[in-house]
Amino acid sequence: MSVVLVVNSGSSSFKYQLIDMDTESVLASGLVERIGDDVGSSKHTVYAPNRSSSGDTGVAAFLDATYSRELPIPDHSAGFAVMLEAFAANGPSLEARPPVAVGHRVVHGGARFFEPTLITPLVEINIDELSVLAPLHNPANLQGIVAAKQAFPDVPHVAVFDTAFHQTLPPSAYTYAIDAELAAAHRIRRYGFHGTSHKFVSESAAAFLGRPLEDLRQIVFHLGNGASVTAIDRGRSVETSMGLTPLEGLVMGTRSGDIDPAALFHLARRVGMSIDDLDDLLNKRSGLLGLSGYSDYRDIRAAIERGEERALLAFEVYIHRLRAYAGAYLAQLGGVDVISFTAGVGENAPGVRSAALATLGFAGVEIDDERNTAPGRGIRIISTDASRVTVLIVPTDEELEIARQTLSIAQVGA
Repeated sequence: MSVVLVVNSGSSSFKYQLIDMDTESVLASGLVERIGDDVGSSKHTVYAPNRSSSGDTGVAAFLDATYSRELPIPDHSAGFAVMLEAFAANGPSLEARPPVAVGHRVVHGGARFFEPTLITPLVEINIDELSVLAPLHNPANLQGIVAAKQAFPDVPHVAVFDTAFHQTLPPSAYTYAIDAELAAAHRIRRYGFHGTSHKFVSESAAAFLGRPLEDLRQIVFHLGNGASVTAIDRGRSVETSMGLTPLEGLVMGTRSGDIDPAALFHLARRVGMSIDDLDDLLNKRSGLLGLSGYSDYRDIRAAIERGEERALLAFEVYIHRLRAYAGAYLAQLGGVDVISFTAGVGENAPGVRSAALATLGFAGVEIDDERNTAPGRGIRIISTDASRVTVLIVPTDEELEIARQTLSIAQVGA
């Protein structure tokens, strides 16, 4: 049995999944959080047999069991000790099913990392140096790597970068029109994010349709609290909405997405807002939250039903931006064969899907209302049989994608 442990580490928490790669099923998952607080917490879930990594279950799903604890967790190393105790006490046994490798999500790989990478001391130094481009993420990712290597010193550790899939962007797509020497000196360019999800979804769509990935022009909408859209030409990312950071692009839960930079100059000059104030505004107090007072799409739908005009405007702004990017990427690709929706909003909000594509009839996009609104799980088609463009819902599974890439590197190094 080839078992891979996947770790997604934040500054005060980390998530994990133990995946049986022979069946691509999750054996256990967990969350260790409030690291560094007076009282931390851990949750460890042991899954029934035959659960896929994306959460689909069979008839034995009722056998899933979750175990919770509250205790001081001073740092990430202590957090991994708590995780190991959860495995030992509740299963599955890591002695009976030891991981052959540990895969780590790392947000920013800059232009240095374009594939899953075996973590060495030099790689750790590079991840640390790239923290200037992702100060909220890379340091936390690195904390998890250091702690995990202490907990699992005898297996390979692999970094899978959110930016890696977008390293195929052409210079015309990743270059910003600012002073070239200044941009080069400070590594200012488009990098793109959610790459692990966009790769997984585009490959899953091709497999589901039984068509070669190399024959398809695809647009993938990853719509969650963070949101991005990518144009994928025959398996290669050629354009994506996020840029130097995950702030650029679509309207998101709390992030503004695209905005005239001069608006920030205006706020600095007229209101006296500092760089930190503006950073907080655009990343934490904008997007759907800034427009409506709600960051969760479900709350916005409920507010619209209550007649709240701010919520309706937020929805309309959100859809306007989706349509703008859909049209732009249609032009970049010269047409499209498949459009996929994924992540929390993309998978669960039929109103967003239908509204975003409502004006694309000229491009051969036809949504089947019944298919779009019908409950379901797994990959499914929501376009009409007559539609020239196939529109899909594709549940993303970034952990499984990380595990697949991790195993591929671990096997090469074995």
